[in-house]
Amino acid sequence: MKGVRRVAVLAALATLPLGLLPAVASAAPEGPVFKDGEAQPVFDPKDVVKESVWVRAPVDSDRDGRDDEVYAEVVRQGATTRGLKVPVVFFNSPYFSGGNDVANHNVDLELYVPNRRGGYDKRDGSKLKAQADERIAAAVGPNAGPITSARYESYFISRGFAMVYGESLGTGKSSGCPTSGGRNETIGSKSVIDWLNGRTTARDAAGKKVKATWSTGKVGMMGVSYNGTLPNAVASTGVRGLEAIVPIAAISSWYDYYRADGAVVAPGTYQGEDLDVLAEYVYTREDREICKPIIAEVAEKQDRVTGDYSAFWDERNYVKDAHKVRAAVLAVHGLSDWNVKTKHVAQWYEALRRNGVEHKIWLHQSGHTDPDTLRSVEWRRTINKWFSHYLYGLDNGIEKEPKSTIQREDRTTWTDEADWPAPGTSKARLYPWAGGSAKGALRSSSVPGKPVVETLRDDSSKLAEDLVDLPSSGNRLAYGTRASATPLRLSGTPRVELAVSFDRPAANVTALLVDRAPDGTSHVITRGWTDPQNRDGLSKSKPVTPGKTYRLDVELQPQDYIVPAGHSLEFVLVSSDYDYTLRPKPGVGLSVDLTSTTVELPVVGGPAALRRSIG
Repeated sequence: MKGVRRVAVLAALATLPLGLLPAVASAAPEGPVFKDGEAQPVFDPKDVVKESVWVRAPVDSDRDGRDDEVYAEVVRQGATTRGLKVPVVFFNSPYFSGGNDVANHNVDLELYVPNRRGGYDKRDGSKLKAQADERIAAAVGPNAGPITSARYESYFISRGFAMVYGESLGTGKSSGCPTSGGRNETIGSKSVIDWLNGRTTARDAAGKKVKATWSTGKVGMMGVSYNGTLPNAVASTGVRGLEAIVPIAAISSWYDYYRADGAVVAPGTYQGEDLDVLAEYVYTREDREICKPIIAEVAEKQDRVTGDYSAFWDERNYVKDAHKVRAAVLAVHGLSDWNVKTKHVAQWYEALRRNGVEHKIWLHQSGHTDPDTLRSVEWRRTINKWFSHYLYGLDNGIEKEPKSTIQREDRTTWTDEADWPAPGTSKARLYPWAGGSAKGALRSSSVPGKPVVETLRDDSSKLAEDLVDLPSSGNRLAYGTRASATPLRLSGTPRVELAVSFDRPAANVTALLVDRAPDGTSHVITRGWTDPQNRDGLSKSKPVTPGKTYRLDVELQPQDYIVPAGHSLEFVLVSSDYDYTLRPKPGVGLSVDLTSTTVELPVVGGPAALRRSIG
């Protein structure tokens, strides 16, 4: 989510044309107008009142002895609509004032070995602080330009919703410090909703108290990436007044953004990024010194050494607080998003459903993006009905519509289903047979008889995708089904159960699921990672004894994917994953017992559908 590329992507998304809007009424309406369950464009989006306020947040994250303040800009219907009370669509972001040029962490290093002297040890805190100071010193200043969303502002203003934009703590004109998902950021965002409901104070630039007398107190939050993560965070507090959220490509637990089952894992295309790097990137408030110690603490507590889960990460886990959520959640994610991976939407959605929270899910075939770029008419209809229902109380039936909308692989077909994973999905198992250095078989029956052990040797310098396509290699094991007789749909989270030993006390483990076309080309459907040192839990690394066989459960990223007829399905095992994991020197050996290894798939139609497709 960080870097010059990220700002360019966000800027491009923000400036895409809105499309043609129906003509705006010449006379100012007395209130919003609804038709076919949707708010209509009856207000002039150019006739607006704009206000700048600083909202008090009950937290002192920069430790200056004063409560932090969140800078917010309000855009609401103009002078011709005096006395009108409207609900708010709230965009909160750490990116409104740009970002800094920040170096990522080095990932070409040896893996941590518990209790070994001279191994990869935790870095000294003073060095972390010095590194943070050096990187922040080169930071750019805040952008003084107005905050806006060219994509959505006119759309919502014309339909009777006010827009509020808030800058996250430590960014732009807000005080406080950025902590990449820390409790202070959540409190800062929540405080804007409290102000809109009269529960906290705000001031203008002259220090005069400002009240949101024009607000009904009902708020919806939405955004993409970090901007979509903040709605999840605020909703997890159960704050009253937040009636609906639309988190798009959003994080649900920061541990799962930068870690995977004990392994230090990068967001796609941002190798070496971590919480501290992101905090430094968005640190754009004018005071360039005050947050350095706080960011240094983030760098130390994130623990890139062991990859263990801790209270630090638990603070940034919104899934555990799903039972507190009052807001209706329209969760949106790209099935090809390797930045914020699909686990985030899957685990959040499941937790919401389990806790009886109003929910709906949109899954599309693109990556880290807003679905407005893909299906504008239907997407606008959905968010319009969502906010009209939950912010205006309109009885339009949106809550009774199918819970799941999925764009299929042809990118033109969209399907509505009762829920996700797809109804009728159940676990089906495949088993690898001997020959993995070239390509062994992947069958619905396990290997009979005595243990069959196959080996690979790690080469972290090679891309996993390149290893997948090699006809034979000592650096990976590959197993494939026969060509499918009928299409096979996967919906949910695949898993691989491994019986594996190592010839060194530390190693990466990477599992991939691959679609192989008749012409030999391949597509990685999904992948997953684990650290064998965390085999008994995320919170404690335990030494690996070379030569000892361990049972490992590798959870791959959730997916909804149709394997076409005539294609085959492959399971590929490698050690390091060049684009995602740390990259130790090549050489560690893995030995896999095939008689105790299972590939578990979430198949629509279950084992019977699997047998019909691939036997």
